[in-house]
Amino acid sequence: MKLLPVSFVAFLGATLTVQAETPRVVADIAPVHSLVAQVMEGVGMPDLLMQPTASPHGYALRPSEARALQNANLVFWIGHELTPQLEGVLESLADEAHVVELLNSADTVRHNYRTSEDFKITSEEDHEHGHDDHDEHSDHDDHEDHDDHADDDHAEHGHDDHENDGHAEHDDHGHEDEAKHEDHDDHAHEDHEGHDHDGTDVHAWLDPHNARVWLSLIADELSEVDPANAATYAKNAAAAQAELDALEEEIAAKLISVSDADFVVFHDAYQYFETRFGLIASGAIRVGDGSSASAARLREARNTLQENKVECIFSEPQFPDSLVASVAEGLDIQTAELDPLGANQDVGADLYNLVIGQMSDDFFSCLKHDDH
Repeated sequence: MKLLPVSFVAFLGATLTVQAETPRVVADIAPVHSLVAQVMEGVGMPDLLMQPTASPHGYALRPSEARALQNANLVFWIGHELTPQLEGVLESLADEAHVVELLNSADTVRHNYRTSEDFKITSEEDHEHGHDDHDEHSDHDDHEDHDDHADDDHAEHGHDDHENDGHAEHDDHGHEDEAKHEDHDDHAHEDHEGHDHDGTDVHAWLDPHNARVWLSLIADELSEVDPANAATYAKNAAAAQAELDALEEEIAAKLISVSDADFVVFHDAYQYFETRFGLIASGAIRVGDGSSASAARLREARNTLQENKVECIFSEPQFPDSLVASVAEGLDIQTAELDPLGANQDVGADLYNLVIGQMSDDFFSCLKHDDH
């Protein structure tokens, strides 16, 4: 019998050990999943908890997504402010996992939600619901402080849908149950009040600075549970940060020419992107994410659009574009779509940069005019 060299046997044993200890990782939304997938490249693939085609506010988990939590060693999520309905689910289903809340992690740039007074365009409904709380949002002025340090922070950080072998055995008998949830998932935002628009704005992933911070955090957390692959995680995180550096510089150079343009968004979700790249929304059709816009609010929005020099109004794939169309009908205003969750991208490692890059393209295309 031919014997294998001792060195080869040792190498094979070490390789099998690393593979056996690869952590089972879950990420809540597609942009976070993308960042984790970049760090785990060559080691494994995380599971995605919530599909990007539906709003995470009030999202109802499919059976396979719940099973992913039950099997998880490590969970990355934005935090309870974005998906309060997940807090109890994580405690019950992922009680054995280490859960990392990104929004409140160290060095993450955070902004308070804007009130109607922070926009150029306001309505009577905004005045009734938003102005009394304006003092509570005074931390919004911290944007300048964050931007002053952005360059220092910047300098410091010099595929297909995921597959999970552990889920494969469940897929065949799980489709019927999952199909029952699809309609509810797709319309969850219509029936759910969503998170309160007080305190910290939850859409922090739209600032590339935060993505760079989280890439380091993700690598550190993965290394804690999987030290055998720590060097790979660190190398992948550094490479992802360098790629994001280049993308951010490209976007900043592009959007400077439209920084004075007036635009309205469907709901107030883009403050992080706007602040990072020098844009300022003139208003939002609705300030909240989860509750439906009333007919009175839509009429008011239409009237204010007519009275202001708004150049573009943006819809989102997670919400009915008919609302934006009805508000802008007959007005000389460009319309376009912003995709903050990656509904129009393939889930995987490339999604985050594609979301940020596409968002810059959409802003530029809708706001660019010959006089800019």
